[in-house]
Amino acid sequence: MTGVAVVGAAETTQLGKIPDLSQIQLHADAALNAMADAGLKAKDIDGIATAGSRPTDLAHYLGITPTWVDGTAVGGCSFMLHVRHAVAALTSGQCSTVLITHGESGRSGVGREGFARAPASLSGQFEMPFGPMGPPTLFTLPVLRYMKDYGMRPEQLAMVAVVQRQWASMNPRASFQEPITVDDVLASKMIAYPFHLLECCLVTDGGGALILTRADRAKDFPQPPVFISGTGESVETPMISQMQDLTSSRAFCVAGPAAMAEAKISHRDVDHLMVYDAFAHLPIYGLEDLGFCARGEAPDFIWEQHTAPGGSLPMNTNGGGLSYMHSGMYGMYAMQESVRQVRGTAAAQVDDVNISLCLGVGGMFGAAGCVVFAKEPS
Repeated sequence: MTGVAVVGAAETTQLGKIPDLSQIQLHADAALNAMADAGLKAKDIDGIATAGSRPTDLAHYLGITPTWVDGTAVGGCSFMLHVRHAVAALTSGQCSTVLITHGESGRSGVGREGFARAPASLSGQFEMPFGPMGPPTLFTLPVLRYMKDYGMRPEQLAMVAVVQRQWASMNPRASFQEPITVDDVLASKMIAYPFHLLECCLVTDGGGALILTRADRAKDFPQPPVFISGTGESVETPMISQMQDLTSSRAFCVAGPAAMAEAKISHRDVDHLMVYDAFAHLPIYGLEDLGFCARGEAPDFIWEQHTAPGGSLPMNTNGGGLSYMHSGMYGMYAMQESVRQVRGTAAAQVDDVNISLCLGVGGMFGAAGCVVFAKEPS
């Protein structure tokens, strides 16, 4: 138990295509919605963390004077790392109330800075000259190795997207809600083998924000607190070709067990799971690297509907990055769903969620963050 709780959580008012708001306005919209959820004003915030935009810009824009700032940016899981760092700051007395924001104009590109890799970067020198330039082409390397080593069939990879859509069909805020089949996935446009269009993440606009404070203050807020029971973080490499094992994320294997150990939970204690799903293979890696499945068994686990509605391990219940929302850095949306499930307010609510485990990736298996959310302090 960390002694910290989430007391405010909200996404932007709109999700999807938002051409009339710039990226910093998306941050502000999410932040104001989270403050309203917590019954707070900007003057009540003294800690701020963000990625994709500068904390300095955001603090100025919102009128916040922080005593603690975190601008850690390691990709889509940055916000999980912010939660971990905020726990340390809150428990050590560096601040009393932390706002973590995300806003991204991924589809409309309004006020968004580019993500181009510099030619002098490691990937710019040693990967880009050989062709892979972005997520669809870079992520083919590990998934093809996984398919070769463990015999995963294209139909099994496609089932990940099918199950995500089952959850999205129950979520009125999901970008795509129409049910799909394995045949539909395999018939969609080939993007980069073996990824079809429906196995790749959405490109959208939106954002979200969390407000954290010490657990002993949490009862003073209007919403039921969601306690942070454990956290973990790690990094591996900025170059996917240099992964220690292309069939496993070393960062997942460090961050996930660290969070579970701090929370003092076992796999059977987890009622709900979120695994960042920028592409269809990521939930497979997450299930195995977290230890819910043995090596090579996650494709069958998903195929047999264990992660689907009514299954033994509900996973990515908002529809995930494949069907719900993915503006570029998805980690905040995954945590929002964990909070909703623990609060009991999710669109596709799972019964009796006391513990939700949320695992995120940064870059192409370059980093990982993990947070365990709980209904009760442990």
